[in-house]
Amino acid sequence: MQRRDFLVDVVRLSAICAGLPNDWRLTWRPTYTDNPFALGVASGDPWSTGAVLWTRVAPRPLEPHGGMPGNRPVVVWEVAEDEAFTKIVKQGRYTAAPELSYSVHVEVDGLAPDRWYFYRFQSGEAMSPVGRVRTTPADGANTPLRFGVASCANYEQGLFTAYGHLAAERCDLVTHLGDYIYEYGGRDQVVRSHVGREIISVDDYRVRYAQYKMDPALQAAHAMCPWLVTWDDHEIDNNYANEFGENRMESAEQMRARRAAGYQAWWEHQPVRVPRARSWADLDIRRTTNWGALARFWMLDTRQYRDDQACDDGNRNVPCGDWDNPARSILGAQQERWLTDGLGESRARWQVLGQQVMMAPYDEALGPEQRVSMDQWSGYPRSRERILGAIAERAPNRTVVLTGDIHSNWVNELHAGFDRAERPVVAAEFVGTSIASGGDGYATSEVVRQRIAELPYIKWQTGRRGYYVCDVNEREWRTDYREVEFVTRPGAPVRTASQWRVEHGRAGIQRVG
Repeated sequence: MQRRDFLVDVVRLSAICAGLPNDWRLTWRPTYTDNPFALGVASGDPWSTGAVLWTRVAPRPLEPHGGMPGNRPVVVWEVAEDEAFTKIVKQGRYTAAPELSYSVHVEVDGLAPDRWYFYRFQSGEAMSPVGRVRTTPADGANTPLRFGVASCANYEQGLFTAYGHLAAERCDLVTHLGDYIYEYGGRDQVVRSHVGREIISVDDYRVRYAQYKMDPALQAAHAMCPWLVTWDDHEIDNNYANEFGENRMESAEQMRARRAAGYQAWWEHQPVRVPRARSWADLDIRRTTNWGALARFWMLDTRQYRDDQACDDGNRNVPCGDWDNPARSILGAQQERWLTDGLGESRARWQVLGQQVMMAPYDEALGPEQRVSMDQWSGYPRSRERILGAIAERAPNRTVVLTGDIHSNWVNELHAGFDRAERPVVAAEFVGTSIASGGDGYATSEVVRQRIAELPYIKWQTGRRGYYVCDVNEREWRTDYREVEFVTRPGAPVRTASQWRVEHGRAGIQRVG
């Protein structure tokens, strides 16, 4: 029997189990004393005739089970051509299950390609906010695309001002590259404090997601357009690698239990399709989304399958330990093959890799020494070499890498290899800063300028907060970096910090503003 025969659809299994006799009761028209849609609405993973619509029934989100009384409420959903819902095109009912924290994931299909729609939910007399969703263009269409890129939103370290500005960009899509939440326990003397201890159980993670999703700026950004999301480390544990936790005191079994809790809560709170996995601890989130013939998005996972960081993690002088062992991978062998084979098969005009940690090497040491991060692609140099080699062979100068994690902005040219200066440029990397992580941020220091001067493939860097917006057509890719000066107090305006251009089929990145 092949491996796929053992795969279990964990969500639908939960739904089957939910139908077994128990004390939970189906409620067609529940009544609420508090707003059951306090966490807002969202859409995601769009395709040419549909998308995923999300909400969660949680009248008191920070209480156990979201304050639900132990029933199975029926949630009515509607999709319309107009915001007033006078032209409803799709509607249906969804039973929210306590086993899945009363989350609602509607995979609506049968819509027209390349169209904006409006959606909403109703439970009892309560009505949700209205969200906007766009289907992708039909196969073969080269419709221009405008999308935003965000990552790293530590609730304690700053306000989500940048999300509010992102909501006003009127994008077709948003890609979120991870660190949507942070796992740390509540701390004193912060901008606003996490509820509770460091999160470990599924209920802990649910409360943490609820706290973040109650933020009105984040809700506005979700309601604006569909999102493509992936995760990084803080959705589980800082700098975790596969079954290795940060402090190395947890066993593999304990880390798998923590992964299962974190992965389940992530799915319950994100607008993503019903997953297939042997268990929640093995949730496979790699996937592609096509924007007609213009772009294919590859949403990657650099956490779940990676080998443990070399040389005890951190920033290290290299070579050290098994750092350059060819057997080591940041994606895992299966995901590497999936990506490299897919790059050869895809006919999309642009290949877009949505992933977490910086791919270009940043050498912290001045002079001949080399000191790099073991957590980034620089800690897995042979894995990086294989991916960049595949790009050079199969999709040169039409591949763009989207990166988060590092809490600062970087613009990098990616070479077929970084071991020799004559290796050609084959892709562009745009690294986005944080929404709030790291507080107000910083301007580029003189020390960083000196280091970058030795690294000609790094074109720009700054440490302010914000996001970036990409405008893409057949001929060129444009990236505009948006920054806010402060996040530790409200009211920061947004400004364009720099603008960059990539021509399809031409090596290199050009600054245009």
